[in-house]
Amino acid sequence: MSLDRRSFLRVVGVSAAGAVAAACSTPESGPAAPTSGVTTAPSSSKVVPAGPPDWAALKGRLSGGLVLPGESGFDQVKRGFNTLYDGRKPAAVAQCAKPDDVRACVEAAAGRVPVAARSGGHSYAGYTTPDGGLVVDLAKMSQVDVQGDRVVIGAGAKLKDVYAAVGKAGRCLPAGSCPSVGISGLTLGGGLGVLARKYGLTCDHLVSAQVVTADGQLRTASAESEPDLFWALRGGGGGNFGIVTSFTFRTDPAPAVTVFSLHFPDGTAGVVLGPWQEWIAGAPPELWSNFVLGGGSRVRVGGTFLGGTAQLGQLLDDFVAQTGTRQTSRMVKPMDYLGAMKYFSGSENRQSFVAASRVIGEPLAEPKKLVELAKYPAIDLLIDSLGGEVAKLAPTDTAFWHRKALATVQVYSQATAQNRQDATKNVDAVVQGLAGIGASGAYVNYIDPGLPDWMTAYYGDNVRKLREVAKKYDPDKVFGFAQAITPA
Repeated sequence: MSLDRRSFLRVVGVSAAGAVAAACSTPESGPAAPTSGVTTAPSSSKVVPAGPPDWAALKGRLSGGLVLPGESGFDQVKRGFNTLYDGRKPAAVAQCAKPDDVRACVEAAAGRVPVAARSGGHSYAGYTTPDGGLVVDLAKMSQVDVQGDRVVIGAGAKLKDVYAAVGKAGRCLPAGSCPSVGISGLTLGGGLGVLARKYGLTCDHLVSAQVVTADGQLRTASAESEPDLFWALRGGGGGNFGIVTSFTFRTDPAPAVTVFSLHFPDGTAGVVLGPWQEWIAGAPPELWSNFVLGGGSRVRVGGTFLGGTAQLGQLLDDFVAQTGTRQTSRMVKPMDYLGAMKYFSGSENRQSFVAASRVIGEPLAEPKKLVELAKYPAIDLLIDSLGGEVAKLAPTDTAFWHRKALATVQVYSQATAQNRQDATKNVDAVVQGLAGIGASGAYVNYIDPGLPDWMTAYYGDNVRKLREVAKKYDPDKVFGFAQAITPA
């Protein structure tokens, strides 16, 4: 969902940026993955001249500009969201303003240096800032054009601008919450959000995408054109297959949203989590909720409801009664769609953190074991519900595998350059422990460079088809990185 720690704390009503209903239609099903595999198309490796890219020639082709090390502003434009990766040293940053700029970048750098697109720069592993590589910065391609029930969004748009334009038009696009998260990474990884149980994932609303592939061609990926690529772009993870330059999404009428936040006594997570799992598993799709365990003891439950306060009140009363404990506070507040998205927005300030994830497939038989894993004071567990519309598609209908899961678990720790190693060890220990109690999947938008089973954890049985798509569209690994989907 691309929620950072402060966003999650705000969700549950505490003063506090990688996610985030009544009268809206349900998402249309996308085309199922062909059972016979990927349709074939000619793809051949080409001989790449030796030596680095001709940066001067590339600069002459770009309308947006190229910034090289030592030039004014380079240290700022090379940075992503997480300050832990400020030491990365890319060879150049291309500030692309149109698709032809992206094509020029791919043609100039493919096979010579790593090529990484950047939309919001929120990669948890800093993959959008490759050492010695070319950063294809899409920030100048940020238009948001609402056209009836469709919206065309430039690949560099941030969620704050998407929500402002869509909400102003009285429309709704389910997406994340952190205002500076880019639409590209969010969509390509699936797109969890606080309205997902009613509307589905962000990628479920994708109608088509303009994509520059490894051969430098600008292609339209949709159900009718490049269907294999279209399938892979909906959950196959950012950085794979090509560089998207724009998206066209289907929208729904903007709903009224009631937000809520419950606090429970410190130390009661063991008795609250079990009932929360059962409650959300049986909840109507209009209800979305998260469970936050902060610092090993603080317990908060927050969420959204697309309906009246009286009905929500009864749902909350039932949940609290099931816990066998008491709530220390309750907040319920009706809002319009845009107001609710602003409510869930955290700070746009850059942060310093280590994080990873696991996925709960079904309610854990012994939820107290999950609580016991969160014994480190600096770690927060952020559990976000799935189900509802997300589960109506089959795991193979799009590249997003975790259709039938109950929830995702983000393991988050603030970190500095000084304590980064310890924070990483603690996060890794919790992630491994979660796998040991049955939470074995992972969400690619919380990408984890230390995850040993990452390909299966992110993509499940969709790995084979994803690798076939990579072979078709990027056989030479032009867009390769440590956790890239490699050709079959």
